[in-house]
Amino acid sequence: MANERKFIAENVRRVLLKEYLMKEVTRAGFGGLDVQRTPMGTRVTLITERPGIVIGRRGAAIKNLTRAIEEDFKFDNPQVEVQEVANPNLNAQIMAEKLAFALERGWHFRRAGHSTIRRVMESGARGCHIVIAGKLTGQRHRTEKFKEGYIKFCGETKLKNVDKGYAVAKLKPGVIGVTVEIMHPDAKLPDEIDITAPTEAMEKFPEIAPLMVKKEEPSPIVPLEDGSTAEEPAPIDEGEGVKEGEQ
Repeated sequence: MANERKFIAENVRRVLLKEYLMKEVTRAGFGGLDVQRTPMGTRVTLITERPGIVIGRRGAAIKNLTRAIEEDFKFDNPQVEVQEVANPNLNAQIMAEKLAFALERGWHFRRAGHSTIRRVMESGARGCHIVIAGKLTGQRHRTEKFKEGYIKFCGETKLKNVDKGYAVAKLKPGVIGVTVEIMHPDAKLPDEIDITAPTEAMEKFPEIAPLMVKKEEPSPIVPLEDGSTAEEPAPIDEGEGVKEGEQ
């Protein structure tokens, strides 16, 4: 029971750290967080759209973050690393934050949803799914969904190939939740099988080259009436028969 409580407390601490960093680096475009234990302490990798804002002038901002992580969240010797997102339009968390910010600025939810999903698909994603839920047009709660392309909703394929982000837009009628799911451009689905030519297969896997070389099969042996055997003659083409007048 002590181990279970320890695991729960560790995960709760990581969730609280993620919520804290999402608020602190909002202007930098929070794209994800990775926390790993190392022999030297704790390595915290922060993925953002604009790393310069997180680092600050002469590293002042990142030093303050490191101090807060160590004192407020009790992580041992935290080492904060900042990574830049290669393509922000393919990061679900960044796109969810941008969509929520557009709703707070007064964009209509349909315009914001279609604009976001178009930017994601133009960046090369295989599929995108957006859910906007809350008081959109009236006093009653409702949910609107936007989908384009191909996307998985369950199974191991979803865990491996689908990136998910969530953000909240605070409006006068109430809060609106935004969920964005993006299937990566290089996602490999289980039912997609690539059939390569024998030459390409032998180049990729030289060890199977001897197995793919065809051996010459001996011509079939047919028995004769006297009991002896002879090779089966090759078939004669109809156009090669004896012509009339040549006999």
